[in-house]
Amino acid sequence: MTTGALYFEPQLRVLPKLLAWFDRNRRDLPWRRTRDPYSIWVSEIMLQQTRVAVVIERYTAFIERFPTVGSLALAAEADVLALWSGLGYYRRARMLHQAAKVVVAELDGHLPANAGDLRQLPGIGAYTAAAIASIAHGEAVAVVDGNVERVVQRLAGMGSEASDGRAGLDRQIRLFAEAMLDPKRPGDHNQAMMELGATVCLPRNPLCLQCPLVANCKTRGEHPTPTRARMLSQDAAYALVLRGGAGDPEVLLEQRGPAETVMPNMWELPALRAADTRESAHRMTLRHAIMQVNYAVRVFSVAEAEVTASADSSARRRWVPVGELTSLPLTGLARKVLERAKLASFGRRVPQ
Repeated sequence: MTTGALYFEPQLRVLPKLLAWFDRNRRDLPWRRTRDPYSIWVSEIMLQQTRVAVVIERYTAFIERFPTVGSLALAAEADVLALWSGLGYYRRARMLHQAAKVVVAELDGHLPANAGDLRQLPGIGAYTAAAIASIAHGEAVAVVDGNVERVVQRLAGMGSEASDGRAGLDRQIRLFAEAMLDPKRPGDHNQAMMELGATVCLPRNPLCLQCPLVANCKTRGEHPTPTRARMLSQDAAYALVLRGGAGDPEVLLEQRGPAETVMPNMWELPALRAADTRESAHRMTLRHAIMQVNYAVRVFSVAEAEVTASADSSARRRWVPVGELTSLPLTGLARKVLERAKLASFGRRVPQ
């Protein structure tokens, strides 16, 4: 691969085109209506590995409930997770909550204004620190997320491999992104690069004819990428247990243990052993992906009297009135099932 330095000078000509395109085409997103570092921080954490359409609603509700870093720091973790429910990757919420406590306890409630100091906070890496510092404070530091990485690789004709491995490729991408950065409008430049990757320079079938940088692009189309690991398939079964009358039903849920590596302390439906499932009690089937596992989930109606015998035992069970379901930190799968069963509405369409 050619060294990054050879790419820089020609690519600096893209700056006026890129920013002019962004000024005309930027999406009106709620976190773009503010320069408040806290609000930008929340949005950037939510946007990691989550679609913008999903984040918009959750972001608005989160900021309404926790409008300042101080209010977030004082909140109970369960309340934070409940508002995060549906976004997935709950470690992000826990680290955001932990960092808010640090800001209040050690920094007088003020987020640092530069990327280097921001990176000292829990859960804030190079990407998030650069986004906050450049957008909120105008620091000339480049953001490199998945979208920016793809734009840079295609502009420079890098592909996805380097003679010195992944670390070398990452270094070349960062050098290129930093060389492109507009020091006069670093926040807008970073958002423009991310916007271009999210809406035009797509992973598959990029819209090259709509791209303001097509004349500068060495790839003009998809670039070679490593083969992705195949998703694993797995079956799972859960019990939907109800009690009470039609006007005041309750659902039996159980809480995952605090030592669980995935979604600790989140609430879910009781798991069923395969030998205890009866086809006559089958309620619904749905698919649910968690990281690299694609689950085929079957849900069965189970009577209250049978739940102890048919479901895995758990001392962390609780009967929850349906009116309180939206206030609990539920797993994404539990949300899907409860909405499909018309027991709760979480404000967005649940994938079938």
